Amino acid sequence: MGASTAYHLASRGVKNILLLEKEQFFGQGATGRCAGGVRYQFSTEINIRLSLISLPMLESFEEEIGQPIDYRQCGYLILLTDAEDLQQFEHNVHLQHSLGVETEWLGGDEIREHLPIMNLGDVLAGTFNPKDGLADPNSVVMGYINAANRLGALTLGDVEVTGIQHEAGSIVSLETSAGKIDTPCVINAAGPWAGEIGRMAGVDIPITPLRRQMLTTTPLPEIPPDFPFVIDFAQSLYFHREGDGLLTGMSNPDEIPGFDQEVDPEWEITHLDAAAKRMPLLEKAGLLSHWAGLYENTPDAHPIIGGTPIEGFYLCAGFSGHGFMHGPVTGKVMSEIILDGKAASLDISVLDFDRFESGRLIKEYNVI
Repeated sequence: MGASTAYHLASRGVKNILLLEKEQFFGQGATGRCAGGVRYQFSTEINIRLSLISLPMLESFEEEIGQPIDYRQCGYLILLTDAEDLQQFEHNVHLQHSLGVETEWLGGDEIREHLPIMNLGDVLAGTFNPKDGLADPNSVVMGYINAANRLGALTLGDVEVTGIQHEAGSIVSLETSAGKIDTPCVINAAGPWAGEIGRMAGVDIPITPLRRQMLTTTPLPEIPPDFPFVIDFAQSLYFHREGDGLLTGMSNPDEIPGFDQEVDPEWEITHLDAAAKRMPLLEKAGLLSHWAGLYENTPDAHPIIGGTPIEGFYLCAGFSGHGFMHGPVTGKVMSEIILDGKAASLDISVLDFDRFESGRLIKEYNVI
């Protein structure tokens, strides 16, 4: 979010842009630890509309930014095994169709025929969109960083924000590990740490960090080249091709909120047991790598984009596991908010900070 916002501000001619990253290198936070999925398949109009702008921006990323991002439209196939999910997903598909997103509804037998390498006897139905897919998170981050630098922005790693000063309700400066920075404008794009940054300014931001972990396998030649991004929705279990092997992850419903990014070996065993039951050939695969990262969850699984009660203190965070894919459009609308006073590319008023206090929550059902 920060890299995209810096680039889009710089592309509008702004020169006094400073992007700070507390890690030594950019892309080591939540973005660099995500699965790289991009999709149109959401359950709310605002998330679908964000995808309708953001995913085409990723398609043209190399042409605009000059950085390849390994964009692959392998499609998302969401498996439904719980009868209670069927009605909701039928509604989701209808909504997607009304907005021009041609997601397909598939019967259980159709899915089993398409994926004979998986155990899918309990699958009732599913949804598939061939334009969903994958991109490389680190390439997207560095593409925006390098492009912003070329346009005159200053991007610094290994600098941590330690305090935010405001007077008469307006931002005046930052305290950092590299010294004080006078500024009337701060954009909090700290992802899972956005709540910590908010507290420095005296703003209570309802964002909770939650660990999610995944792994990659050694080569599995049995996996077909057209294998989609498969999601077992009821188990929050997913698979997609990664090189010659698989990437697989599974959300722990009992995960305790916090900033722990170490792999939980007990949950990894639980995950692998469920994954092997779905795809038995995993039993002969080796472990290539594994890691954990953080979701930045809000109470309604939607981001907060825009201003806060402190003048000059803006927020774009809380994407609840689907932020990477919406990074391009978020940076664009943030530049519009900062420079024009409001977003022009898309009406994002439903994503305002005040919705939590006023009870205007908009629940996203398709959270993995």
